Amino acid sequence: MEEIAIISDIHGNLEALQKVLEDIDKRNINQIICLGDIIAKGTNMHECLELVKKRCSVIIKGNCEDYYSRNDIDISELPQSSQIRRNWIREKFSNEELSYLQSLPFCYEMYISGRLVRMLHAHPNGIDIHVGNIDKIENLYSIFLPSENTITQEKADIVLYGHSHMQYMQKLYNRVLINVGSVGNSIDVFRNEEKDANIKNTVNANYFIIKGKMNSRDYDVFSYEFVNIPYDIEKEISKNKDNVDFEDYEEEIKYGRYRDMQKVKKTFSNRGIDIDKI
Repeated sequence: MEEIAIISDIHGNLEALQKVLEDIDKRNINQIICLGDIIAKGTNMHECLELVKKRCSVIIKGNCEDYYSRNDIDISELPQSSQIRRNWIREKFSNEELSYLQSLPFCYEMYISGRLVRMLHAHPNGIDIHVGNIDKIENLYSIFLPSENTITQEKADIVLYGHSHMQYMQKLYNRVLINVGSVGNSIDVFRNEEKDANIKNTVNANYFIIKGKMNSRDYDVFSYEFVNIPYDIEKEISKNKDNVDFEDYEEEIKYGRYRDMQKVKKTFSNRGIDIDKI
């Protein structure tokens, strides 16, 4: 049996990424796959990209890599804050690096112990489509389906994805959907002061380990593990004094609250879920 570490949604958090890589090394795991969103949010995104390029055998494009590396966006139509953020992020990278980010693959597929495992950032139909841990069955099922973006046109047995920054596993139709969580920007959108446990349960560096017989169509032993690692959040914050979104970044990594809750509420409202009442 072999092990693969799956990381995602680093978002420029160098302290968290270094802790995750240290843990992976302690476990003697030799293969790492990244599901995207290496950049944006934290100021050390360039350093994170260099580490990921050095350590990962497969790097998948996230919505942040796609958006911030594109040259066809008219920033004059964006709010001023968005213009400032976009320029700040793009200035961290050379033109060659931006081209590299745009060239990253949409997904990766392999057989592990007889299961077709598809790995992507968000959804087969789009790099920025949200599927939540609480969602409509048809939305959850749709992530197993192939699309013009997938390598094969087979339905996946297991899908590993990131994007929503919340670790979970969902089983349906004899298939398994797994969100591997976020290395550098772990959140929980379902919050209630009377019901909340210790925030330290959320604001960790998260990643995922999958174990099985790699590149094999023979049905065999298969297992996985969610990993949560505390890291020095204050040290990471101290490295971000030049961050154009400093307050938002600090709020997210210290308190696990997503910066645009109106966007989150709208997403769940479209699914008939009022997260203020959960």
